[in-house]
Amino acid sequence: MLNNIFDELNWEKAWREDEETGVNMMKAAGVVPERAFDKTAQKYNDQCFSEEGKQRTERIIGWLEEQGIVFERNSVLDIGAASGGFSIPFAQRGAQVTAVEPNLPFAEILEDNNQKWTEGKVRIVKNVFEEIDIQKEGWEKAFDLVFVSMCPTIADWESVEKVLSCARKFCYISVSAGPREHSLTNEILPYLKHPYKKPHNSEMIYLIQLLYLKGYAFHSLVTKEMKTMEISREAAIREVLNWLNIYQYPVDSETRDVIESYLDQKYASQPITIHSGGRFGKVLVKLEDPSMYYAKK
Repeated sequence: MLNNIFDELNWEKAWREDEETGVNMMKAAGVVPERAFDKTAQKYNDQCFSEEGKQRTERIIGWLEEQGIVFERNSVLDIGAASGGFSIPFAQRGAQVTAVEPNLPFAEILEDNNQKWTEGKVRIVKNVFEEIDIQKEGWEKAFDLVFVSMCPTIADWESVEKVLSCARKFCYISVSAGPREHSLTNEILPYLKHPYKKPHNSEMIYLIQLLYLKGYAFHSLVTKEMKTMEISREAAIREVLNWLNIYQYPVDSETRDVIESYLDQKYASQPITIHSGGRFGKVLVKLEDPSMYYAKK
């Protein structure tokens, strides 16, 4: 067992073949990662740029700045930029930002946000990162910071290596660090008749172990982040069905009947409040200067 802990190839293979990582379960459910937010991009954008969402963004940016990252006049590659929740504030801090976002609804909203808040300073690339030729684009070690936040690009160690190859000084990666939580889905699970497979979402274990074994210097942090929202009955049904699809549970009329019956009993005359989130891991890989950063006060 101890010997296997230090075997890089075993860890790479385990991550690649793990059927219960978020990305692999998404693919098994027939979800194309770059299309996953087609119907919810605007809702995501609204949450991202709400006061709560902006505070969450500022906490992460503040943590990066505490580790010595300076945005002004530095280049940033934001992979999986969505509607610009990070690309926009990076550009507002004076960074030269390239945002990769293949989801078309997200890319359209990002273009609007870019014009509205940064006067079009963010360069937007509407390609799937996995299909981009890094050498042809001239992206090898081309960016002071490569930033990847909760993006399905990070699917295995090979994908991490490609991301790292674009970074000159720092690379930030955030992934799930345990099962995701969705309160309404959890309430309904006991009433289901068929077995389901709930992903453990432990990508953080693989990421940390392989960075360590391969000799990288990095800071890491695991936090629990939850958000609360009130949604309509139909939106609640869609959300639960989406989660059950990821759990590889039959999504059919019978399943919908179970959800509707539960909502009739529990939320007949009340708004439907959902709490969602989980534990998330954040890693900042230090490529240029691996020593500890000390901020003089």
